[in-house]
Amino acid sequence: MFKQIGSIFSFLTILPTSNATLDDIAKYMYLFPIVGIIIGILVGSFGFGLSFLLDPIIVSFLVVTSIVIITGIHHADGLADFADGLMVKGSKEKKLNAMKDLSTGSAGVVAIVLYLIGLVITISLTNGFDLFKAILISEILAKFSMVLLASLGNSASLGSNSPFMKIMKDKKKLMVAFVIMIIPVALLGETTGLVMLGVTFLVTLIILLISNRSFGGITGDVLGSTNELTRLSSLMVFVSL
Repeated sequence: MFKQIGSIFSFLTILPTSNATLDDIAKYMYLFPIVGIIIGILVGSFGFGLSFLLDPIIVSFLVVTSIVIITGIHHADGLADFADGLMVKGSKEKKLNAMKDLSTGSAGVVAIVLYLIGLVITISLTNGFDLFKAILISEILAKFSMVLLASLGNSASLGSNSPFMKIMKDKKKLMVAFVIMIIPVALLGETTGLVMLGVTFLVTLIILLISNRSFGGITGDVLGSTNELTRLSSLMVFVSL
């Protein structure tokens, strides 16, 4: 089990803990929430400690920076590509090609700027142990949302996302991911955590509908976008309740 967790941790972060192939990682996608727990504890503890020393806005900036560093901007880059694809007028093929373009368009830049500003502002509205809980729960939900999307959607085109889509059609794996996710979310978040989960489901379904209509299915960039957007939306729910 530790080997499998190490492989997906290496895939979702910049830390080289495994040399597993993409197919091997896809087999254990249902363990993504465990990586969310690990990242959430690391970043949440960092923010918790800083909240006693620095102003909230500075703490928030440093927390967001740590998230960006640990995850290597992999999923944020997916958000930029997702925005570029959506803004292109024309066929699904043109939209898919825009997402695959190595250069980031104006839509992608705006999406990333708004996303990062949203994260910094939202996280700055909480501190102490609440900050720790917000980061931990939102990170777990962000990782679970990718598992959920892969189980519900189909690949828009043959690519690196295809093995994940195929594996997650096994509903038993989805159930395992749900159990891993729901225990910390319900215990730490209580009612607020469950509302955050509900919003995560809603955001994931909206992204699924948009992606099916715009691209004809799911891509790796769409999965990454789901991670980012559910993190932000669940954080917004936490600070609002």
